[in-house]
Amino acid sequence: MVSAPVPVRIETDPAHGGRWTSLRAAGREWLWHRPEPRRPGVRPGDGFADAGGLEECVPTVRGTPDHGDAWARPWQRAADGTESADCPDFRISRLIRADGDGAVAEYRLTAEPGYRFLWAAHALLDLAPGARIGIADGTPVRRYPDGGDRYVTGAWPSGLDRIGPDDGTATGAVADTGQVSVQDGTAVLRLAVEAAGQPVSVALWRNLGGFPEQDPYRSVGVEPMLGRVFGLAAAGEGDAAVVPARGEVRWRLTVTAHTAPDAQAGPVQPDVIDHTAVQNNQKGTRTWNC
Repeated sequence: MVSAPVPVRIETDPAHGGRWTSLRAAGREWLWHRPEPRRPGVRPGDGFADAGGLEECVPTVRGTPDHGDAWARPWQRAADGTESADCPDFRISRLIRADGDGAVAEYRLTAEPGYRFLWAAHALLDLAPGARIGIADGTPVRRYPDGGDRYVTGAWPSGLDRIGPDDGTATGAVADTGQVSVQDGTAVLRLAVEAAGQPVSVALWRNLGGFPEQDPYRSVGVEPMLGRVFGLAAAGEGDAAVVPARGEVRWRLTVTAHTAPDAQAGPVQPDVIDHTAVQNNQKGTRTWNC
């Protein structure tokens, strides 16, 4: 038995990289956080300051700039609710809208035709041991056994679907799908990314106390992406998004949730969405009750 969708509530912090600071649904907060005193004062070019939440990583995740360029820049908020950041080679904009009980983030990146980039909704989730990642069985997966660009290929689940207790490991993987669900107890979160003519995927970061080498901590990333690799420099043919002749790329991230007392989380199908915005300003952040 699966319940009807439940409301989704999102808060963002435009002044600090457009970071998503809260994602509440199904009776819980999904985003994981950690104290990181460097995060409020970061500047472009700084090493990544991992405070949790959901960071907008573009034009790369690994490599230079570390976790991309947009997360370390202030974003501007327009009167219609659009939030945007200007980076040296591109401009990225985002508008979060309600869709029934779910939420939709509409993205637009403008740059010179031919510009290649990766984007990840770098969502670090607060998941207990026993949580399950739902991706269709047999989905091709690239698994990164170390911190570099080398990967081995396989098929889902390959032992990646269950989140266990801390065991001192840290593993990255990229699944060749735009759809993923996460079940933790009775709460289910579903994420879907769509981008016409561009490669989409879902990156996973299973850090169960294995990273960093000094003072490791636990963090689990479930990250819808444009592209199929972590580092732009390592992207082969078809592994990165490419700006077409019109000079822009548009994509959509859909977020829904429900409770499932007797169900297992499974892969999701993205919906065709008619958008209606519900917006509210509070204390310098932006809140969506969706």
